[in-house]
Amino acid sequence: MSSVKFSRIDSLFEELEYPVSRETAAEEFDDVTVLFADGEGNLGEYVAECSSEQFRSAEDLYADLNNVLPIEALGEPGQSEGDA
Repeated sequence: MSSVKFSRIDSLFEELEYPVSRETAAEEFDDVTVLFADGEGNLGEYVAECSSEQFRSAEDLYADLNNVLPIEALGEPGQSEGDA
């Protein structure tokens, strides 16, 4: 089991051979814990939730992953738009 900061997951994605299926990518990251500003989660499980069946590049995987991450993964804890 390994862990990686969210800001560094792109380096993991670069290690895959593309195109890669969602299932293969999810299995590849099954033992990786991703660390967020406010929490953590299993990277393989997040990849498995992505909507694409296949990723053409690390950028595709990263973009799709951003759509399934929990709210605490994005931005600073406790911040919201419009709060003064």
